Amino acid sequence: MVSEKSLYDPPASISIPTYDEATTSRFPSTSSFLGPTEISHDAERQGLLGRTQEPPRRHGYRPPTVESARSSLDSLVSSEDGPARNAGEDLRREISEMEIQDPDTRETTWKRISNLTSSINLPFRRYLPSFERLRARLPASFGNIQLNGIIIMRAFALLFVLTLAYLVFFTSLLRFRRRPGQVYFVEEDIRQHVQGRINETRIQENLKHLTKWDHIAGTQGGYYVAKWIASEMQAAGLEEPLLEEFQVYLNYPKKGGRSVSIVSPEEKQWTAKLEEEKAYENREQTLVFHGLSKSGTVTGPLVYANYGSREDFSTLKEQGISLNESLALVRYLGTQTDRALKVKAAELAGMVGCIIYSDPAEDGFVKGKPYPNGRYRPADSVQRGTVALTSWIAGDVLTPGYASLPDEDRRDSKEDSAALNKIPSIPLAWRDAQVLLQSLKGHGNQLSDPSWMGGVPDVEWWTGTSSSSPIVKLQNEQDEVERQPIYNVLGKISGLEQQEKSIIIGNHHDAWCFGGVDPGSGTAVFLELVRVFGELTKYGWRPRRTIEFAAWDAEEYNLIGSTEHVEARLDNLRRNGFAYVNVDGAVNGPNFTASASPIYERALARVLKRTADPRSGKTLHELWQDRGSKLGALGAGSDYLAFQDFAGVSSIDMRFEGEPFPYHSCYDNFEWMARYGDPGFGYHKVMGQVWALLVLELADEPIMPFDMTAYAKAVQGYVEELEDWMVGSLNGMREGNSSLADVKLDFAPLYNASSLFVANAKKFHEWDLTWAGAYDGTGIAEGDAAVLERMRRNSKTAEFESNLLDVERGLPSRPQFKHILFAPQPWSGYDGSFFPGPRDAVNLDGGNWTLAQQELQRAAVILGRAAAELIS
Repeated sequence: MVSEKSLYDPPASISIPTYDEATTSRFPSTSSFLGPTEISHDAERQGLLGRTQEPPRRHGYRPPTVESARSSLDSLVSSEDGPARNAGEDLRREISEMEIQDPDTRETTWKRISNLTSSINLPFRRYLPSFERLRARLPASFGNIQLNGIIIMRAFALLFVLTLAYLVFFTSLLRFRRRPGQVYFVEEDIRQHVQGRINETRIQENLKHLTKWDHIAGTQGGYYVAKWIASEMQAAGLEEPLLEEFQVYLNYPKKGGRSVSIVSPEEKQWTAKLEEEKAYENREQTLVFHGLSKSGTVTGPLVYANYGSREDFSTLKEQGISLNESLALVRYLGTQTDRALKVKAAELAGMVGCIIYSDPAEDGFVKGKPYPNGRYRPADSVQRGTVALTSWIAGDVLTPGYASLPDEDRRDSKEDSAALNKIPSIPLAWRDAQVLLQSLKGHGNQLSDPSWMGGVPDVEWWTGTSSSSPIVKLQNEQDEVERQPIYNVLGKISGLEQQEKSIIIGNHHDAWCFGGVDPGSGTAVFLELVRVFGELTKYGWRPRRTIEFAAWDAEEYNLIGSTEHVEARLDNLRRNGFAYVNVDGAVNGPNFTASASPIYERALARVLKRTADPRSGKTLHELWQDRGSKLGALGAGSDYLAFQDFAGVSSIDMRFEGEPFPYHSCYDNFEWMARYGDPGFGYHKVMGQVWALLVLELADEPIMPFDMTAYAKAVQGYVEELEDWMVGSLNGMREGNSSLADVKLDFAPLYNASSLFVANAKKFHEWDLTWAGAYDGTGIAEGDAAVLERMRRNSKTAEFESNLLDVERGLPSRPQFKHILFAPQPWSGYDGSFFPGPRDAVNLDGGNWTLAQQELQRAAVILGRAAAELIS
């Protein structure tokens, strides 16, 4: 690597490794880790919420009442043998008292015997006889035997002890949930403890530390952050914290190697400032560039193409604007939200390069006051970001389908990678774009359509044209490394009941600059969950299923760290990955949103009902319903992609959203968050509560709270939507194309499969109700057979998602994507699509209707097979 990498060094006051250390394959010495006793604020770890009486879970999920914190763990843990011991002591005391009674007090003896059986607070109490009724049935002469009360009492005591011994040693009736250290935990107390222990001050301090320097993947700053997270896991007591290394293709900007300039005519010559103003006087910050952009220098006439969608370029051609060998100027967001697909559309239109600028109409002063006086993007702010085609290939672009392990020799050439654009690109602030837009005046067509006109001031909006526009040079020379080390950070808490089955929670730790929102707000909350769950383990708690904690590297480039992790253990995840819970940028506003597999509907609703908005005091569930919110579709926006679409691990992504902010800019920093994003960090705290409670739902509930009925209902809607879309697309293509006149689409097999899913989902959940009636809230513990059956059904619940994978083939044009129901839209990567196989046949394969029908049939077979397996 060249010396320009020193630009990414954090401040000298922070102890970090050298660059050579940052790229070594050796695991960092644990001597550099903080020990558990070095965690600050130790006194806080001693307090817990008090216990409250809660109804059984199946009868409602009530929010906890607010009680003062206690100074010990007495409310959380109790001796496992407490109930049996207390009953025995009561029994001995009763016998002792009866033996010294006057024999003439026969009436009192009977009452004491009856009172004793009434006082036994055990699950089988209702099966014990009523001694008052028994006495009434005895012959009158029997009651005249003065000493027989004592004899009967002793006989009953012996019978009671023998019965209790039988129940304990030869049945499962009194079996409590066993924990290490002979400690019994009450699930509701665990939930209240976790919810009450999330601390906004700690989260704030985490974020302040994380944002002290820029930390792009593969740099010293990035490596230091990874080591620090590992040390926090170690201090919290997580098992086996480690750095997981992959060696992947990354690029970095060269200082002086990037420029945008008008080179002719001479009177308009000009060079863009390009770089942002410094966010901090005494800190280095990331240079402006696009991740995984093509290196090179191009020159051509400038053409403005609105948002850079395929439709926008088609509109220009229809207006007679020549595009060949020209250079595109497009704005962020709008009708094409994925920056990589803007560049690809320009490439396909015959253009030689692409400049993408941030328009104030989308996220700047037109919306409100810009930073530092408000939350919006200032004039010099630049949105960095990847231009890898994530919706086509995710992960290391040179190793699609297999992991970039350090000893892996296979690598594709970057020239042949379908994930990389073939023309250079660069991001720009509107401060610089203003000059380019002004230079187009009088060239091409003057625009009158408001949807093509942005908010840059002092501009007359013209398209430009390749025949007369000013000539612009785009220089994008950069460092490119084919085997740059990156480091995921992993830790876990092993489960007691199904240790091999995992609930994975993840957030990425790399950032384009300081990362106040993205990803720092999520990382700061993630570290608080590490602390709180780690604290529980020190008192002997373990979940039923294993919880894995993962901080991913190189997410910003192409979801690289998480994808390589999945590809390295694909078979295991398909068998044992129960759920993946992702939080990226946790907070940039007050509105809770979530995208997920529909299977999460029930579990998320439970959690939202017991968490409150810090402003209004309403529960998040009330606000969710007031806004008419629904679970969104998972696209290609974050690290859930490989889990959901490659491994079939049911996934969810959550965040609090608000108005636009200086996304992927160095102004996305701690000060922005403290002033405008979440002053007081109240929403960070609530996100921590939501995240932690959802993890408990998934990892510690006896029955996995996945909702097959909601999933089946959603799939029926997907089928109807697919039919409407495909029939409409076919009818549109038939106009002027007689070859499509005989094309017919058969949706009956898919409708039949979805109907089978609905029926089997209902049958599947009937067992849940039976189990709840027998064990939930009854005080009766499960026998071995019931436990084994429950675990088997939990596994079936989780395996349903992986049974929806087309493992052997994948999507026709995107074989890395295996799920028949979900994938990102190929031309709108941040958005998800349903039944992507038939849609890809229409969108990516030139309207191949034969292939589309084959994909319909394939989806029907796989869905029907998965539905049948559910109740087998």
